[in-house]
Amino acid sequence: MSPRQVLRKRPAATARGHSRTERRQASSLPSIHLPQASPAFILVRAVVLPRRHARMQALDWNDLRVVLALARGGSHAAAARELRVDPTTVGRRLAQLEAALGAALLTRDARGALVPTEAGELVCARAELVETAIGDLKARLGETVAEATGTVRITAVPVLVNQLFIAASPSLLSRHPKLRLEFVADTRDLNLTRRDADVAIRLARPGPETGSRLLARRLGTLRYGVYAAWQVRDPDRLPWITYEPGMADLPQASWIAGRGLLPDDTARVAVNDAEGLLSAIRAGLGRTLLPCLIADALPDLCQLPAAGVQLPEREIWMLTHQDLAHLGRIKAIGAWLGGLFEDG
Repeated sequence: MSPRQVLRKRPAATARGHSRTERRQASSLPSIHLPQASPAFILVRAVVLPRRHARMQALDWNDLRVVLALARGGSHAAAARELRVDPTTVGRRLAQLEAALGAALLTRDARGALVPTEAGELVCARAELVETAIGDLKARLGETVAEATGTVRITAVPVLVNQLFIAASPSLLSRHPKLRLEFVADTRDLNLTRRDADVAIRLARPGPETGSRLLARRLGTLRYGVYAAWQVRDPDRLPWITYEPGMADLPQASWIAGRGLLPDDTARVAVNDAEGLLSAIRAGLGRTLLPCLIADALPDLCQLPAAGVQLPEREIWMLTHQDLAHLGRIKAIGAWLGGLFEDG
């Protein structure tokens, strides 16, 4: 009996078990026009099914894959090899699907190979559409993950954000036109676990307090030099500009303090970040330590000789949450930052 005949007979077969009220409700329901892509789809009248038929089991995509593999391979063994399962699993899943649909999906031809029944051909046709849709979805998701697209929120100390990252961002954005950057210039260590930022640049090796779900990567070394405004006369006689007492534990502040300076050797201003140091020496207030990577690119500054003196260096580390590390946009940021810091 064909699916068309089964569907035509079903209302008559099921309506006998209903009360008069149910039959009146059924006859008043509107007709449903189903797609004409298959002969099994015909114009039927909606009816109230008996309670024992009202709950069809949810279809499992893995069961549909088994039917496709059996129809393509012609045997349980071939389907098992394709799906990388054992033949008993293939048989069990086929039985589950046939029970859920209430129809035999496969039979054997004259040679003993498995071939789809009429109902099986219908199931295979629809399963192939699902298979194609899933493959397309995976491909599109893969492209989205691999592509540098979307927004990345980057946090670092202000001098790096304002003097280095923003200036270097045009080349990154030109290579990745679907990428958007958000810079957060902050001397505090923002919490990446709470997603206050996607990427953080730190000037020291991260400790255990950063958490186990963060990934750290060393980008390079930030080297420091002594700088002053180029137009200042006798720059070697300039006072030292340093950080305010609350920042005395910074390596740069410790280095300046270790010079054995007298009160007259220090400027009458102190700041709390490197951008303040930069503004102070541009104003001719003194000399200070600055990252060479930044100060060497500024035409109004000059580096002073420091022969025989070991200048400070700081490690540059990139942190990101492990759930984001596989994304194309995070990988693009990592490559870009690595290029900025590779020469120190």
